[in-house]
Amino acid sequence: MRLSYEEAGPADAPVVLLGASLGATQAMWAPQLDVLAQRFRVVAFDHRGHGKSEVPDGPYTIDELGGDVVELLDKLEVRQASYVGISLGGAVGLWLAENAAERFHRFALICPPSNPAESAQTWTDRAAQVRAEGTQAIVDATLGRWFRPEFTDTALIRQMLLDCPDEGYAASCEALSTTNLLPSLGNITAPVLLITTDSDTSVPPETVVPLAAEIPGAHLEIIEGAAHLVSYSHPDVVNPLLLAHLG
Repeated sequence: MRLSYEEAGPADAPVVLLGASLGATQAMWAPQLDVLAQRFRVVAFDHRGHGKSEVPDGPYTIDELGGDVVELLDKLEVRQASYVGISLGGAVGLWLAENAAERFHRFALICPPSNPAESAQTWTDRAAQVRAEGTQAIVDATLGRWFRPEFTDTALIRQMLLDCPDEGYAASCEALSTTNLLPSLGNITAPVLLITTDSDTSVPPETVVPLAAEIPGAHLEIIEGAAHLVSYSHPDVVNPLLLAHLG
């Protein structure tokens, strides 16, 4: 699977991968890129079906999405990296922590859905809607979940959602509809930073907070006054947390 990616930072620095949200591209990490690139070789990538990555027909699975990231490491000839992921990218990060631990140093997982299969019908319904009507059918509702009303700088994210290939978005929804990462949380050995917010209606904090007790040694941060896409709306809070955790 050919994943599109962009690199920033010194070529000989420790590598950090950035995995984006459902419907978004690597460009959503603009508020983090320059800060992280001062210390790391940053690789921001598009999931399969997103941005400039290949768009195979779905449904996709979390195994495929996670496997794509391992393949990307192989292509880059990187033995180990750290990983930062939000939303869908956070679920992929949990999968990597459970299934490819030897390839990663640390994980920072922002608003990660750990058991979206619990609401499988929601995801399959959304996949069907997008295949029938396009991503424009879900943009307004998505932005309403991702940001609090007072945050209005959403034009870039809106355009990402509109530009997302319909099949890629729908097939990724189907991947979430079959994903349950809860059973293997106790096997995670890498240091994990969990970030959630008090106003996230996409991945409610009550589904993230318990993960800190299940993942050995995990550190939890709850950001107040923020919704789902907190890395974009509150980089002044998120960036110091990432730097402190990634070392």
